[in-house]
Amino acid sequence: MKEILAKVIEAKAQLLVGNHRNMPFLLSEQDVEVIQRKKNLLEKRSAEIVKCHAGGKIVKKEEVDGKTILHYLVHYRYLIKQNKNLYLEEQCEDRNAIFMLDKLVSDQAQPTQIETDYEPMVREIDDEMPRNFTYNRLAAVQYAELWWNSYNPRYEKFNDNCTNFISQCLHAGGAPMHGYPDRGKGWWMQNNSWSWSWSVANAFRWYLSGSRKGLQAREVSSPRQLLLGDVICYDFEGDGKYNHNTIVVAKDALGYPLVNAQSQNSRMRYWSYEDSTAYTPNITYKFFHIINN
Repeated sequence: MKEILAKVIEAKAQLLVGNHRNMPFLLSEQDVEVIQRKKNLLEKRSAEIVKCHAGGKIVKKEEVDGKTILHYLVHYRYLIKQNKNLYLEEQCEDRNAIFMLDKLVSDQAQPTQIETDYEPMVREIDDEMPRNFTYNRLAAVQYAELWWNSYNPRYEKFNDNCTNFISQCLHAGGAPMHGYPDRGKGWWMQNNSWSWSWSVANAFRWYLSGSRKGLQAREVSSPRQLLLGDVICYDFEGDGKYNHNTIVVAKDALGYPLVNAQSQNSRMRYWSYEDSTAYTPNITYKFFHIINN
């Protein structure tokens, strides 16, 4: 079964670079749709994947009703060429493969983990003014590059870790915490507790819109206005409840952001997330430029 999975992973990597030969299995409708969206997105950007490497690791094996279910993680590395520029994009994907009598009968990506529970908006209450700070964008980006696919043991880790990860990046850039111990106030994590704004995507989005001390941001209208270390918030369903966040770590040849994120761990991913399994045509974004206090 491991050998079959290795062939499947390699075949998908070849398909992403345009090689349709020797496909040993039928792709799911979801896989076909996501691959096509990624190719369309690359074409719109005058970019192409010139090389793709993918490796897999089995994390759990189950026997259920005569079926063998392998839960495995795939790590994709895409060498992308855009005009004369080259850069490396990386994405991780959780998948389930089902075998019967040692034959692969199903191979599906697990649903992208996004937040569906929303805490009340964070309120700002007068308290001691946090120290002034100058945002260190380089330090924030370095942290995002170091920890995008692992977890800093100094912090709590959540099943959906996207907002926690972005908060850690901003704190590494010098953004001061405040509001402890009121979870509905400020932006903080300490003593095995944390504010909603630190860990919940929707609360974080509203905190950035309303904060007047400590970590502050200014909303801009275009992703091209963002700088490295700035933040993008995502509402995949377009229902006004934001459920994902990323941090800008680079710009592509046309000046658009490339981002790092967790939950579906990603590095140097194109900002729009059109190649995500969570993407819908109703997606909306908020673009936040972090400002000095």
